[in-house]
Amino acid sequence: ANRIARGHFVVEGEAFQLDVNNGPNALHGGLRGFNKAIWNATQVEDGVSLSLTSPDGDQGYPGEVQVSVSYTLQGETLTTEYRAQSSKTTPINLTNHSYFNLAGQGTADIYDHQVTICAESYLPVDETSIPTGEIRSVEGTPFDLRGEVLIGARLKEVPGPGFDHNFCLSSSSDNWKERYAARVCHPLSGRVLEVFTSQPGVQFYTANFLDGSMMGKGGSRYGKHSGFCLETQNWPDAVNKASFPNCLLRPGEEYHHVTRFTFTTV
Repeated sequence: ANRIARGHFVVEGEAFQLDVNNGPNALHGGLRGFNKAIWNATQVEDGVSLSLTSPDGDQGYPGEVQVSVSYTLQGETLTTEYRAQSSKTTPINLTNHSYFNLAGQGTADIYDHQVTICAESYLPVDETSIPTGEIRSVEGTPFDLRGEVLIGARLKEVPGPGFDHNFCLSSSSDNWKERYAARVCHPLSGRVLEVFTSQPGVQFYTANFLDGSMMGKGGSRYGKHSGFCLETQNWPDAVNKASFPNCLLRPGEEYHHVTRFTFTTV
C-alpha cells in the first residue's frame, strides 16, 4: 500500500528495485499489485475469505508471500482482517482503498461531510508525495482533525489539491493495538462512518486525482473530491525510514491486522 521512494529499498544488505508506476515512485505494490490479482474466494460465516500466493520476485519484491484477507459483516460493522507469511524478509503494508460518499450515489462531492481523525501528528510529504521523514504535530495546522471539521472548508486551507497524507495513530515505538481511528459524518442524511484499526496510521485521501473518466453505478462519473478514503496502514515508505514503524515481515512471522468500518446514524 502507498508509496515507496524511487521504488528502491535495501533489506538485509540486498538492494531491490520495484516497478515505478507513480512518477518516480512505486505505488500500491506496482504495475500489477494485489488489487489486479485474481484471488481465491471462500465463503465463511457472515462473509468471504480471499487468499493469494505472491511468488518470489513478484513486482520486484523478495519472498513468496501467502496472503489472506477476510471481509465479514456483523450488524452495522464490516471487518477486514489481513494475514500474511513470507519465505524471505520483505516489506508488507496491506490496506483497503474503498471510496466513500455518505451522501449517496451520484453526489458530486464530499464538501458537506465532517471528519475527525484521532491523530496528534501527521507526515509532511515532498513534491512526489513521499514522506520527508519528519513527524509533525497537527497542532496549529490544517491537518488538525482531532475535532469535527467540515471537509469543504478545510480543503481550502490544505496545500495542493487536497488531503493525501498519513495521520499517525501511534508512535513508531507503540505496541500495535486496535484503536478508534476516525469518524466521518454527513449531517444532512445523518449517516456516520467510524473506523477502528490495529494499524499505526491512516491515509486520509480526498479523491484529488479522480477526473470524471471513471463511471460507476447508474452512469455516475466520479470527479475530484467526489469521495474520501480512510486507508488504514503502516506509515508510507517505512522501509526507507528507520524512525518509522517496522514494516518488514520475516520468515516464521505472521503479519496480522484488523480494521473495522462501522456504519450508524446520528
